[in-house]
Amino acid sequence: MRDGTLGSVVAIDGPAASGKSSVARALAQRLGFAYVNSGGYYRAIAWLANQRGVSIPEAVLAEIDRSKFTFGLRDKESFVLIDGLDPAAHLQDESVNRVVPQIAAIPVVRQFLVSQLRGLSSLDNLVMEGRDIGTVVFPKTPYKFYIDASPEVRARRREAQGLRDDLSYRDRVDSSRETAPLTIAPDACVIDTSALTIAGVVSEVLSQLRRKGLPDA
Repeated sequence: MRDGTLGSVVAIDGPAASGKSSVARALAQRLGFAYVNSGGYYRAIAWLANQRGVSIPEAVLAEIDRSKFTFGLRDKESFVLIDGLDPAAHLQDESVNRVVPQIAAIPVVRQFLVSQLRGLSSLDNLVMEGRDIGTVVFPKTPYKFYIDASPEVRARRREAQGLRDDLSYRDRVDSSRETAPLTIAPDACVIDTSALTIAGVVSEVLSQLRRKGLPDA
């Protein structure tokens, strides 16, 4: 537990199936930082909405207001409990995949979760992955990366994960939503992972971090 001092944050953004989760997790282990999957928090809200049988924004917000959330880090990874329940085992359910783009587009949901994500930096140094980490959540961090891959490679990766969500639809929703759309931060280092291994991408990120002066990178 830190004393409230903000830690260093490495922001890893990119579209679904770009490889950012694998890269972020491996990078966090290499640096000794905590790994934060911001998408897991949005998926937790989507799971909650499904559990309560709600879909319209007002009803989703009402369920958030009446629920107790616990956000934190455990064993160097982020977690969330909702009314004491851990939804982690259900975050990749097909029912969650279907609704998470709409849930993530609700402005007040994003405001609520951005506040929680920022608070984690008082607990540890972070490698945080998502779609708006370098542009919205931690726009002042000097350590920003945008991880991408070709549509064909991303589709194969998604299939290998056993997921069947429509990547083109997810891309359209993520890039066109009014609040915190998926964009590349002007000062982010862009890495195409199509022809790279996870180890290769991590090596490139570490090289860039050393250039940017991150201690122990």
